[in-house]
Amino acid sequence: MSGVACWKPLVAALVLSFAVAGCGGTVGQGEEPQSEGGNGGSGGGGGEAAQSINGAGASFPAPVYSAMFQKLAQDGGPQVNYQSIGSSGGREQFIQKTVAFGASDAPMEAEEEQQAGGDPQHIATVGGAVVAAYNLEGVEELNLTGPVLSDIFLGNITTWNDPAIAELNPDAQLPGEEIAVVHRSDGSGTTSIFTNYLSAVSPDWEGGPGAGSEIEWPTGIGGDGNEGVAGQITQTPNSIGYVGLEYAIENDISYANIGTEPGGEFVEPSVESARAAIENAEIPEDLKVTISETNPQGEGVYPITGLTWMLVRSEMEDLAECKAVAETAWFVTHEGQELAPEQNYVQIPENVVAINEEKIRGMQAGGEACYEG
Repeated sequence: MSGVACWKPLVAALVLSFAVAGCGGTVGQGEEPQSEGGNGGSGGGGGEAAQSINGAGASFPAPVYSAMFQKLAQDGGPQVNYQSIGSSGGREQFIQKTVAFGASDAPMEAEEEQQAGGDPQHIATVGGAVVAAYNLEGVEELNLTGPVLSDIFLGNITTWNDPAIAELNPDAQLPGEEIAVVHRSDGSGTTSIFTNYLSAVSPDWEGGPGAGSEIEWPTGIGGDGNEGVAGQITQTPNSIGYVGLEYAIENDISYANIGTEPGGEFVEPSVESARAAIENAEIPEDLKVTISETNPQGEGVYPITGLTWMLVRSEMEDLAECKAVAETAWFVTHEGQELAPEQNYVQIPENVVAINEEKIRGMQAGGEACYEG
C-alpha cells in the first residue's frame, strides 16, 4: 500500500469514519464539525498560532490531507481536525464560519463568496484524476470514450455487451448483464469534475443533467463521499461509478482508460497523465478553474482531471486561528507536496505555488499579517 499507513480507506456501503490514530490530527467522513466556531478550542487571538483548527469539505483529497496534516503536527505545527463531508458541505461550513477553513474540488460561486465574507481565497493544494471505476468479473482492462460514458450515466446504454462498448473493447469478454450505475448522493466536487467533463463531450449531457456539484441523476444508486461510492462499487457486481484515483487504487477497484474514438489512443488515469492535463491548462490568477470542462487533449493527457482547494479568508477575526490556517496552507502547498505522488495526487505547478504564496501572505487579522514565514 502506498502512502502513510494511518490512511486506510474502508470499503463499506454504510457511512464510514476514520481517525488518524496517534497522528496528531483526525480526518472523518459523513459528519459535520462539532466545535463552536472554527478555532478548534484555542481561541482568543494573541501572538501564537492556535494549537488546533477544524476544517471540512471535499472527500477527494482526504487521503492526502490525512498524510499532510499528520506530518504538519509531527513537525510542530497545529493539529488539523478535518471532516470529509463533501465539497458542498465544506463550502457551507466555511460560509457559516463553523470551521477555520473549507475544502472543495469545485470553485465557490460569487454569491457563496459574498455570503462567506472576509474576501475568500482559493488555495490550490493538489490535482488529481477522477476515474470511471468498475466491478466487472473477467474484464481487467476497459476502454471508454466520453460519449459512451455519458450514455451509460444517462441510462441510454444499459448492458455491458452493448455494441457501443463492444466496439471499443474487441478483445474483452463483456457479459450481457445490466449495468449498475453508482453516483454521489451528496454535494460533491468530484461530481463537478466528472459532470463538467461529460458536458464537454456530450450535447445530450450538457442539455440534460448538466454540470455541477449536485445534479438530478437520470439513473443509478447513490453513495456518500468518495468512500461511499467506492464501497458501493466494491459490493455491487457489474457496477460502474466515479471516484478519485486514490480511492480506486487503495480499494483495488478497476478503472477505465478514456479515449476519443474507436481505434484511437486510450489514456490510462495516473499521476503522470493527470499532471499532463494540469500542465497544459490555462490557470487564472484566482486559481478558480475546472480543468475537465475544457476536455484537455494530447498524447498521454487524461481529461477527467481537476484541482482541489483550501478555502481561506484574507480577513479573519481571530489572529491565533488565522496564523494556524496560514501555517497549514503554507505547509500543504510546500513541504506537504512531497506526499502527493505517493498518495496518487499531482503536485501543484510552480506558477500555482507562487500565486498561493501571495494569497497566504495576504491573510490578516486585526491588521496584522497571519503568515510569519
